[in-house]
Amino acid sequence: MAALGGDGLRLLSVSRPERQPESAALGGPGPGLCCWVSVFSCLSLACSYVGSLYVWKSELPRDHPAVIKRRFTSVLVVSSLSPLCVLLWRELTGIQPGTSLLTLMGFRLEGIFPAALLPLLLTMILFLGPLMQLSMDCPCDLANGLKVVLAPRSWARCLTDMRWLRNQVIAPLTEELVFRACMLPMLAPCTGLGPAVFTCPLFFGVAHFHHIIEQLRFRQSSVGSIFLSAGHLIGPVLCHSFCNYMGFPAVCAALEHPQRRPLLAGYALGVGLFLLLLQPLTDPKLYGSLPLCVLLERTGDSKAPLCS
Repeated sequence: MAALGGDGLRLLSVSRPERQPESAALGGPGPGLCCWVSVFSCLSLACSYVGSLYVWKSELPRDHPAVIKRRFTSVLVVSSLSPLCVLLWRELTGIQPGTSLLTLMGFRLEGIFPAALLPLLLTMILFLGPLMQLSMDCPCDLANGLKVVLAPRSWARCLTDMRWLRNQVIAPLTEELVFRACMLPMLAPCTGLGPAVFTCPLFFGVAHFHHIIEQLRFRQSSVGSIFLSAGHLIGPVLCHSFCNYMGFPAVCAALEHPQRRPLLAGYALGVGLFLLLLQPLTDPKLYGSLPLCVLLERTGDSKAPLCS
């Protein structure tokens, strides 16, 4: 190598091929077309999910058990087929994630316990005020409340309640699968990991506008109250289920509560602690290696902030 001299070294440095994104190396479409394919794939998934709810024509409201059972069938079919959309996206863009499809979508054992506990704990901290309000308004004490929650009869009653199954089980599982597990790997190579995390909720939010039409159709709420309660936090399935259970915080009721001072202090403390603990409790190092970082590295974006 030294015998080549300066000119030889310069020749080697010029002739050494630069690393190219995975799609370009495989002769796939350019970055612009990849982004269009990614956005179109996500839109197709969102439309398919919402459209599956309306394949059953009915004049009954969405909370009727017959409507819920039919929608269970359609959304489970769409959710089961949604990974095929990711496979099609991979073929169209030529991007090879470097890991299995299930691992890329978040189905892995590594870091499963902190992934299940820490985000749920963080969400409960954010809902500290509403939880205090719920305990104040509950007629039973803590011991009796725990007995009711842990009683097998209570769980049996929940498992036969169609609305409970929809809000706490089916909706969190299917919506997180479609709107996070499938969309995030397709958006991340296009927008980067950080923007993709904030873009997925946009598809999720737009897909929930059909609730507004249904509630106005059956005169269940006013336009103002619907917009205050239509959205939920995007997160793991447990956080999604918890947020569905809690609903939108009843801030107006807290302002008129007999014990509003400690209650409002709980609201403020919950928000403050949430902001304080958000970064340390969502540190990627707590949850093992990130398959999405492998995907970004293979597409040429090895300097993603969340992956460094």
